[in-house]
Formats: sequence, C-alpha cells, structure tokens
Amino acid sequence: MDTMRERFTAVTSRLLDEDPRLAVVLAEIGRDGFTRAQGRHPDRVVNVGIREQLLVGVGGGLALTGLRPIMHTFASFLVERPFEQLKLDLGHQGVGGVLVSAAGSYDWPAGGFTHMSPGDVALLDSLDGWTVHVPGHPDEAEALLRHAVAAGDDKVYLRLSEQTNQEPRAVDGARFLTLREGRGGVVVAVGPMLENVLGAVAGLDVTVLYASTVRPFDAATLRTAAAVAEAADVVVVEPYHEGTSTRQVNDALADVPHRVLGLGVGRRELRRYGQLDEHLTGQGLDPRTLRERITGFLAP
Repeated sequence: MDTMRERFTAVTSRLLDEDPRLAVVLAEIGRDGFTRAQGRHPDRVVNVGIREQLLVGVGGGLALTGLRPIMHTFASFLVERPFEQLKLDLGHQGVGGVLVSAAGSYDWPAGGFTHMSPGDVALLDSLDGWTVHVPGHPDEAEALLRHAVAAGDDKVYLRLSEQTNQEPRAVDGARFLTLREGRGGVVVAVGPMLENVLGAVAGLDVTVLYASTVRPFDAATLRTAAAVAEAADVVVVEPYHEGTSTRQVNDALADVPHRVLGLGVGRRELRRYGQLDEHLTGQGLDPRTLRERITGFLAP
C-alpha cells in the first residue's frame, strides 16, 4: 500500500493536468515527486527553496490572481514557522488555499523536535475559518484532497501521516462516522488513531465515532451519540496535542451534563528519537494504555 504522502503526490500531479486553476508551491521538501509535473506546468509548480515564510506568501499571491494553491512541506515548516504568513497573507487578505503537511507530530523521529509539530491544529484554531482534515488512510487522504481542491476559495489544512488504519472509511469531508454504538460513553477517534482506539475498546459497551474532519467540528453527530449513552461522557483521542478538541466537545454539549477527557500528544518533549510506535507508547496512545485510560475515565 502506498503512503498518504505518495498518494498526495500522484493525485496532485494528475489534478494539475486536469485543472488549470490549480498550483503547487514547495519549499524543497517533496520536490522530487513533482519533477514531471513541473516539467509539464512550470508556471504552476513553484519551488521557493528553504524559505517557508515565502512558501505561504507565494501561495497567497497566487490565490490573489485566482489560482487555487496547494502548499506542501513538513507540518512544523508549514504551520509553525510561517504562522504569521498564514494569519496575514491568507486570512487577512481574504484568500484561501490548501495546506498539505507531512511528518505530523512525530512521524519522522530521527529528524528531532524541529521536524515534529504536535501543536499545529491548536495553532490553526487561533485563526478564523480553517477546515482541518486528518485522514487515517491513503484512500481517505485522496478523497479529502479532492474535496479540498474543489472547495472554492476556502482555507483548508490536510494533515497527512505515516501512521495509517488497516482499511479506509467512506469519509465526506464533513461528518463523523458512527462505527459502533454503546451506552457506556462515547469515544471519538481522530484519523490514524482509529486502529489503536478500536483495539483499546474491544468488548467495551461504548460508542465509537470516527473523525477525519475535525474543523468544523461535527457537533450534531456527537450530540446524537451522547444522547444514546447512559451518561454523556466523551473521550477524544487525537494524534496531536491532547485536549485540542475538548472546547469543541464542551460547546457541543453545553446544555447537557457531561464529562470530557482529551487524549493525545503531551506537552512534554520526548527527547529520545526512537521509532513511531515507541513515540505512540511513550505518549500513552498504544492500545493497552489507551484502554487503561479510557476505562479509568468511563468507569462508574
């Protein structure tokens, strides 16, 4: 199976042939995958070099001309480093584009903390009007990419990961999917967290919602699921900073007595590089530890 990032490169290269409005802006990272596409469309595939602020600035400029720019690099260089440009060159100017990231929270541990971005979604939450997709499978990444490209002039963030679920789900870029129902609480699994969550809740009487689009937050589906449960207790398992979506849960259930637990990547930096699965375990996001944390919270 190809990776999300490989699927992104292949699909975007085809879309460049089909859609004259589409453009791609790179900052060295990922350039080899777009060599042929750049040869066919030298005016719409731009590599600005290792200049991430310029990456977003050029994307904003292309959007002002009427193009639909896709800006791609590692999440730490796409959201954290050029955050001011996201705020001004896109948001303040009233134009949109598609950010497509790689490396996520710790997908490439050998790159060190400079290449990790567990705070990216929380940062975007401080800005207005962003749609955030977090696919859990390459097929979902393709579906959500196509959705983002076709989304008019909206501001969209597509967060790719090396971690994937075993099978894709029928995502639509809006709603949470109800994978199973139970009366003991609600567990919301975001993107690539689903596989570990399903392992963690095996045999438990809980509802499992799958979220591949987290902004806007699907409050309606969560409210429906919470109404089925004996108590409106909600656990959100996210592949970035823990608690990133607890405010959205609280807002969705503001008129309902409820409790919420946010599980995800902690603020403490894990300084040993290790491997992806070791980082998951270190953050308490492996199935065994998730089960302990979820049952400890939902237990009467």
